Amino acid sequence: QLQLEESGGGLVQPGGSLRLSCSASRFTFDYYAIGWFREAPGKEREGVSCIGSSDGVSYYAESVKGRFTISSDNAKNTVYLRMHSLKPEDTAVYYCAAVSRATVQAMGVRPDPLDYEYDYWGQGTQVTVSS
Repeated sequence: QLQLEESGGGLVQPGGSLRLSCSASRFTFDYYAIGWFREAPGKEREGVSCIGSSDGVSYYAESVKGRFTISSDNAKNTVYLRMHSLKPEDTAVYYCAAVSRATVQAMGVRPDPLDYEYDYWGQGTQVTVSS
């Protein structure tokens, strides 16, 4: 059972930056991708970004493209989300999640890797962008 733990959230002013970390209990290479999602009050959960575990290919939602960067450190079993030029609408609880290779195979190829049914989820970390 994979366990994921997010950290790095907090309060930041508009235009500021934060780096979120997602620490995994085991080698992330065993999973197809690690993704970041967010959920704001009254809104549906939104896929933000994900990174392939074996090829390191990254994917971003249009709303964060050019402002957020996802990266992974396989030696530390950690995935990072660097967020710049933050806006009030980025305020949300941010979750990291992992999708297994078996799930991807069962669901078939999806053009948007954030559309898979991610199997494992962390508890989330709050990001608040406000002056």
